[in-house]
Amino acid sequence: MKTWKRNAIVATVLVLICAGVYLNWNANQGAPVDLTETLDASQVLDDATLTLAEDTGDAAAAASTDYFAQIRLTRQESRDSAVELLQETIAYEDGSESASAAVNTLDALVSDALAESQIESLVIAKGYADCVAYMSDEGISVAVSAPAEGLTEADVALIADIVTTQTDYTVADIHIIEVK
Repeated sequence: MKTWKRNAIVATVLVLICAGVYLNWNANQGAPVDLTETLDASQVLDDATLTLAEDTGDAAAAASTDYFAQIRLTRQESRDSAVELLQETIAYEDGSESASAAVNTLDALVSDALAESQIESLVIAKGYADCVAYMSDEGISVAVSAPAEGLTEADVALIADIVTTQTDYTVADIHIIEVK
């Protein structure tokens, strides 16, 4: 009986999502909106009013910041998806072995996220511009925004020390990536 209800709910949700996608697609098939009808002439940018800022050399810093932001966003989206699936498994398989395995996986996922956040905060607190840590079963990867002269052996040792104090990984499991 549970299987039938679950399948009925999943089928209903899929039909609603498909209907929403179709209606959204169908609504967007119209003519593009002309914003000049709703904006004053002074609010519309054209070639005469558009000015580009001079390059101040911060393009590399902006690209580095964008890299770290994109990595964090991708990591968070994949984690959110995994958490959602685990929570659904826990809800539908309440009391079974798969539910307890899902709870254990969810706990591990949350503890990994906390450890990564702590590592990132500590590395940034040590004076590096930005950092992203990613833990897996094989080891931990730490991408660090490198100073202009690059990472020195002392920098690598400091980052490795932070990782080993915050996790159970050994130095051999740590991969430090220099991002310029």
